[in-house]
Amino acid sequence: MAGANFELHLSDEAIAQIRSLSKELRKRIGERLTALESGFHGDIKKLGGLENKYRMRVGNHRILFRLVGKQIQVYAVKDRKEAYE
Repeated sequence: MAGANFELHLSDEAIAQIRSLSKELRKRIGERLTALESGFHGDIKKLGGLENKYRMRVGNHRILFRLVGKQIQVYAVKDRKEAYE
């Protein structure tokens, strides 16, 4: 999916989770989300057994999102220890 253009949507929960993080981590996550709009680059994996759900690694945090057509719906940003509970 490299080279594709996507529309990015963040849930209210994901926005709140991002706001609770350090300024440096918020910046890194923002950069990765911006890059995600232009295609799947970096450490992105499809979540096993879950249709159209993916995770992107940013340090010890995971950005959890689903792909619906050309829309990326970010539903959570969590520490890796909590991301898959």
